Amino acid sequence: MLSEYLKKKRKSLNLTQEDLASKAGVGLRVVREMEQGKPTLRMDKVNQVLMLFGAELGVVSKVKNDE
Repeated sequence: MLSEYLKKKRKSLNLTQEDLASKAGVGLRVVREMEQGKPTLRMDKVNQVLMLFGAELGVVSKVKNDE
């Protein structure tokens, strides 16, 4: 889950939510909402934060495709 991933990565780098928001160039509210598991988030803002960890959101197909 995104919220758990983000919190774990942030804490492993000894960053506060404020530190992470500042480094990612997003508002503190964005980081808080991500860590709280808010169901609706702006994908661009999420990717802006995840870039710091060398990650990004992407499409995952749930349909098996034999092609």
